[in-house]
Amino acid sequence: MIRTVVRLSNGRSLSRPGPERARRRADLRRREILRAAARIFRERGFALTGMRDIAQAADLSSGNLYHYFRGKDEILFACQDESLDRLLEALRRVRRGDGPLGDRLHALAIAHLHCLLDEFEGSAAHFEVDVLPPQLRKRIVAKRDLYERGTRALVREGVRRGDLRGDDPAMMTRAFFGALNWTAHWFRSGGPQSSDVVAAKVASYAVAGLLARGDNDGAATGRKRSRARGRAAAR
Repeated sequence: MIRTVVRLSNGRSLSRPGPERARRRADLRRREILRAAARIFRERGFALTGMRDIAQAADLSSGNLYHYFRGKDEILFACQDESLDRLLEALRRVRRGDGPLGDRLHALAIAHLHCLLDEFEGSAAHFEVDVLPPQLRKRIVAKRDLYERGTRALVREGVRRGDLRGDDPAMMTRAFFGALNWTAHWFRSGGPQSSDVVAAKVASYAVAGLLARGDNDGAATGRKRSRARGRAAAR
């Protein structure tokens, strides 16, 4: 590890962490701020949350908070941007997969739900887009649309192959996301069921609504896997 040596006025030297370690510390602190801010945004709403509230939740002074972010718009954008990056990466993994489409959609739903419920409490990426300044909003909407188009392409392929029932991939995709996104409205950490259990159940319900009637085996397999994950998480 590279360290920087600082010569003090009394002739002694002080060894400080090098730039790489300092960068890692700054990144860790930044993520702590985003997690605290996302929690406050969810509890109070963006409009009623101030930088002082975020600083207090992150155990920082307001001055230190401004060292990392210039305002709450920038914080909200960072929460949304990182959440959507995670969703896009999950979509890339699913599209590269070659298993049954029901299983791949189930994996995408699980990743989506964990992003909503666990990662920066990522519901901010879906429910607070309109409050951003136009330039930042444009960047987030572009990523969100890319994610939705990619998922719709999977659904369209499933309809074409007869794996999914229905004839309107756009509406089917919106219904799928609607079922997933609504979870963030009612789920509370510390409740009777963990995010792992809730994600497994909701993902199974959402995917089962898309599967063709003849694909009961795939739906049952997904439910069995979900129950197994739920039991493991509850232990």
